Amino acid sequence: MPAESLAITWRRMPERYRMEGTCCSTCSTCYFPPRKICPKCRRKGKIESRRYSGHGKVYSFTCVTAPPEGFELEVPYVLAIVQLEEGPKITAQIVESHDCDVEIGDSVEMVFRKIKEDGEEGLIHYGFKFRKV
Repeated sequence: MPAESLAITWRRMPERYRMEGTCCSTCSTCYFPPRKICPKCRRKGKIESRRYSGHGKVYSFTCVTAPPEGFELEVPYVLAIVQLEEGPKITAQIVESHDCDVEIGDSVEMVFRKIKEDGEEGLIHYGFKFRKV
């Protein structure tokens, strides 16, 4: 897998490291990742940055036993769609769960964890994952 450019890494820091998205002040719809234009209001909408609380509920999930390259050491792991308290749904890994003991509706909170690294001397990518509350 090719390494991500340094410019893209810096540009995506707010959404990856602080869980920042946007919210339309016209219709109050929140988005993650951030958007520049509200799809509902179009040009009438006013988009503002918003930092999310990191709390939500499991909307759907799956237990991964055949992982993609780079995640072989983590199997089995839970990949879930989490609906944040503010509204947006995001896909993230659920950590600290044993034997895929996650259920739809479980309360979760964001935690900051290592995602991957680009070789032995490359960048180490951190980001958010979730754990059951």
